[in-house]
Amino acid sequence: MSVPEPLLDPAGPATPPQAEEAALHAELDRILAARAIVSRYQPIVQLGSGQVAGYEALARGPQGSRLEFPDRLFDVARAAGRLDELDATCRAAAMAGAATSALSGPSTLFVNTEPETTAAAMTSTYDALLASGGGARVVFEFTERALTARPADVLEATDRLRRLGAGIALDDVGVDPRSLALLPFVQPDVVKLDMSVIQGARTPRAARAMQAVGAYAEQTGAAIVAEGIETREHLAVARSLGATHGQGWLFGRPEAPPETLPFTDPLAAWDAVPESTAGQTAFQMVVASGRPVQTADKALLLALSRQLELHAFSLGHECVVLGNLQHERHLSRRTADRYADLADRTAFCGLIGAGLSDEPVPGVRGGSYAAGDPLAQEWSVIVISPHFAAAMLAYDLGDTGADLDRRFSSCLTYDRALVAKAARALMRSIANR
Repeated sequence: MSVPEPLLDPAGPATPPQAEEAALHAELDRILAARAIVSRYQPIVQLGSGQVAGYEALARGPQGSRLEFPDRLFDVARAAGRLDELDATCRAAAMAGAATSALSGPSTLFVNTEPETTAAAMTSTYDALLASGGGARVVFEFTERALTARPADVLEATDRLRRLGAGIALDDVGVDPRSLALLPFVQPDVVKLDMSVIQGARTPRAARAMQAVGAYAEQTGAAIVAEGIETREHLAVARSLGATHGQGWLFGRPEAPPETLPFTDPLAAWDAVPESTAGQTAFQMVVASGRPVQTADKALLLALSRQLELHAFSLGHECVVLGNLQHERHLSRRTADRYADLADRTAFCGLIGAGLSDEPVPGVRGGSYAAGDPLAQEWSVIVISPHFAAAMLAYDLGDTGADLDRRFSSCLTYDRALVAKAARALMRSIANR
């Protein structure tokens, strides 16, 4: 029997995967060497007036290149280990385009940050970038992935940016419940609803997201930007969900920077800088607030803390749980099992205590401190979500008797502002150790 000859592929032989990868990396090298990234600017519109309120800068590679669009561009940079360099180049391109266009006037410019960018790359160029923007007010966009991966870096970056006069946005809200849990930590001036919230089905999950965002905006005055508005129906949904601003093809596609500014209703200023918690421990915040403290033994406080942890289970992935155990010896097998379950069920779970490792329990972010650290005198359990906030904050009185009889000055508070401050301080302590 004769064997038929194989059919020839009219497009030619396939490129081996290794050769294709090498070619893409070489293309990335050329783009970065030439700083050939450009920005396209998409308008953000005030839904009430229909006026343009600002622009988001969106990175593009050279036109016609295989790396023209950001998804593939960033994937190749990630594989090549050059994500920091690409991210910094994109931010510089965004600011350069603004400075040489009408955006250098009194406008609001949104600039993205890549969630995987390292701390050094995240903070080293901000001063120069803001100086190069030509007078535009700049909002830097973060995602929940950045905060859960590197809490200390993101908190440091957001604090620094605010001191420099920039605004902060939390992006992709509604995709992952963790983004809702992290609102008190990022404290964004702008909340950007992911297009899936606007274009997707009206589910209980979407409703919970909007309830959380609406409550946050009402408490803080933050603007709500709905992304992915492509039709009149999407616009109606955005309005019904309480969005104040919108972005999408209905209002304009990403284009070269405008030569004139067609807006009269820019985004509100964000002159109020969130109160700093630097240098204060959680219990010190209770004392500073003037709230009364009680004396309680460890047995009672254990019951209170376990009740808070139990409530965190019911809150699920919209919840952050943080604890200060004083010392590694207090992380019993039962406590470790409980926190392993909490890590699976919540957005973020962290523990700090003398002798704790970076991951004392699978999935739990850990931190340690020296015996003389002021935190070593405190015991804290903090639970915070969009619809619940509570903290058990206690100070060790130094008793030397039986462990369960040890006394603490303590406060159980549901004051959301105080809980959020204490949680932010403890998150920073855990992440920085």
